[in-house]
Amino acid sequence: MPTRSERLDALPFTREHGRLVAGSGVGWALDAMDVGLISFVMAALAVQWDLGPTTLSWIASIGFVGMAVGATLGGLLADRVGRRQVFALTLLVYGLATGAAALSWSVGALLVFRFLIGLGLGAELPVASTLVSEFAPARIRGRVVVALESFWAVGWVLAALIGYYVVPASDDGWRWALAIGALPTAYAVVVRRGLPESVRFLERRGRHDEAEAAVRRFEAAAGVPAPPSPPADPTPAAPLPATDGPTPGPLAVWGRPHARRTAALWAVWFGVNFSYYGAFIWIPSLLVADGMDLVRSFGFTLVITLAQLPGYAAAAVLVELWGRRATLSTFLVGSAVAAVLFGRADGEAAIIASGMALSFFNLGAWGALYAVTPEVYPTTLRATGAGAAAGFGRIASVLAPLSVPWLLDAGSGSTGLFAVFAAFFALAAAATWGLPERAGDALEDA
Repeated sequence: MPTRSERLDALPFTREHGRLVAGSGVGWALDAMDVGLISFVMAALAVQWDLGPTTLSWIASIGFVGMAVGATLGGLLADRVGRRQVFALTLLVYGLATGAAALSWSVGALLVFRFLIGLGLGAELPVASTLVSEFAPARIRGRVVVALESFWAVGWVLAALIGYYVVPASDDGWRWALAIGALPTAYAVVVRRGLPESVRFLERRGRHDEAEAAVRRFEAAAGVPAPPSPPADPTPAAPLPATDGPTPGPLAVWGRPHARRTAALWAVWFGVNFSYYGAFIWIPSLLVADGMDLVRSFGFTLVITLAQLPGYAAAAVLVELWGRRATLSTFLVGSAVAAVLFGRADGEAAIIASGMALSFFNLGAWGALYAVTPEVYPTTLRATGAGAAAGFGRIASVLAPLSVPWLLDAGSGSTGLFAVFAAFFALAAAATWGLPERAGDALEDA
């Protein structure tokens, strides 16, 4: 009799898969919206509060400090108390903190709230991608996870629209923008009640009746008759099956079977985070510094952001056609070339064209990265490993915004700055070849 995991892998894509992707994706989009909003808030506060580049860098970076901590803790908690529980908790934390940030009365208060927002944001992303990957049929798992990641573009477009229409509308526009970012608080209730818990996680915790019910729910959606009776439990129901042993700690990702993969994965996460957040958090402010007004700068950013959607679409096809590594490395090389072109762009048409290319390749790379990350580790370590990689990558997202003012002064302006971003993209592209190629493989074969 096939195992529950084999039964899930044999299913076609059903309406239940669609509900899972959409339900997780809404949280993902709200997450992206919150991250994207800060770039527009920074540009507004630079004018209203007369803030210099160093202070703006800290406003950008402090949230990523929280994300580094949150990603690591979120992965650990998800392997212990469940993916769905942690997902809902993270939405609640960053939704409440974003609403509070709208009331900030000083730079210090805004920094505190941004750190708390980061805790929730950082924990949510690896947990959501792990949950979706554990339900997706093996033959299309990469495509499904990239579809989830594509909601990031939806959220960033929403942030750009809010930045364009709300932030410049009044002196309190940035406060209203952050207040809109508090929507995840309400959505946390939907997540807690509507999404299924990972079957693989439930089996590990001895909750076999719940695991069986979840599989049958997906089988019913596909019109597949379920077995006449549940498969025999391999161990008596218990908080932890005895054969599993204790849940591995965070250092287990550096154990002998995983160390090489972990080193490669962390290198990719670091390079992608450094270049992405260094560039996209600062683009509106850099355009303003070059002489554009707020509205025109935000309009350019909105157009550039729209190119993220076709980037995800291309990655969703190629991760199954070419495989994870080839797709990821190709999009990272494309990101490096686009970064060089953007740094050297002279004129509005060149800025928009190279910026759209940067959006296309960079966000396609993010989609492929989220597809491969849950496949690197076995079930017992999957969320922990994904969270640890994301947490390490967030160190780069802290350093990148802080380094922008220094790089602008030390180098040849935007040209030198984006050459540095291109170098990190290239290093990440090289590191992808240390990752396993798992396209079409069952997750249990990790």
